[in-house]
Parts: sequence; C-alpha cells; structure tokens
Amino acid sequence: MSDARAKLYINTGVVTSTTDIYNILRPLLKQTVSYTYHRGSRIESSGTGWVERIVVDEPGVASYFTPLAICLNLDSFDYLQFDTTSDQLLVYTLVIGNERVVIEFAASGAARLAELTETELPTEGRPLPRTPDELARDLRFIQMELLMSGDAEPAEDDEDGA
Repeated sequence: MSDARAKLYINTGVVTSTTDIYNILRPLLKQTVSYTYHRGSRIESSGTGWVERIVVDEPGVASYFTPLAICLNLDSFDYLQFDTTSDQLLVYTLVIGNERVVIEFAASGAARLAELTETELPTEGRPLPRTPDELARDLRFIQMELLMSGDAEPAEDDEDGA
C-alpha cells in the first residue's frame, strides 16, 4: 500500500491545495497588509487594507481589496506562492492566469516608509510609530474592525415599520 505523503513547505513554496493555502494565509486574518495587484508585468494597483475574511468553497463571495476591508476567496486564484524575506517576513503571491496579488504584512511596509524623505511623510513633525504599542497610542492612526452578520435582523423599534 502506497499512501501519498503530505507536502512539506519550509520558508517557501508553491501551493495548489485550497486547504493548504487557507492554513498558510490564516495568520493574515484581522491583520493590516499591503497589497500590489499585477497584470502581466504592469502594476495596476496597490494599497493597504485589513484582512476581514478568507473563504473557500463560497462561489458567491468575491475577492476584493479596499483600504477598509480585504476578502480573499481562495477559489478566485489558481495557486499561492510564498517566500520568506531576509528579514524573516513572509511575502504571499496569489496567482490567477497572468494576474497576481502580492501581499505582505503592513509592518514590512514600514521599511518603505522609512525610505521616504521627511517632506513626503504625513507625520506633522513626529516620527512614525515603530511598535504595535506605539501605534495603538498614536491618535494619527486608527485601526478598526467591521463586524457584520448575515443573520442580523432589523431592530424592533425600526422607524419604517418593516
């Protein structure tokens, strides 16, 4: 009897199983990430957003990237490639055809911010926060979590009477 062995990934890999992709991406849930959308060799869009959901086997749910929320439907992509940088940070690349979305923890974007000149930084003369604790105390930055339930019922004191 020849049972197939489970795959092994150490610091890098190309992953096609949606179960494995979900497990690799799960640490991104409820995190702020930076993303870059590539079509062919061109960068089409980039930004920073909050990973609200990661779903599998839900064909009616779109993948979307906005500054407020990101939803990753793993069925939208052919495979995931992930790599570890020299700083021990992960870079995730979700691929579909000749399009790809590169995702990194927003903390790695701090290095890019440090490269900007002081006139380009919106810090009003104060340095950017360097740790999660500093970020939590800095009122220039607000992190929010949007909670939504599909099962929510209208309030009983609904003014429309519906």
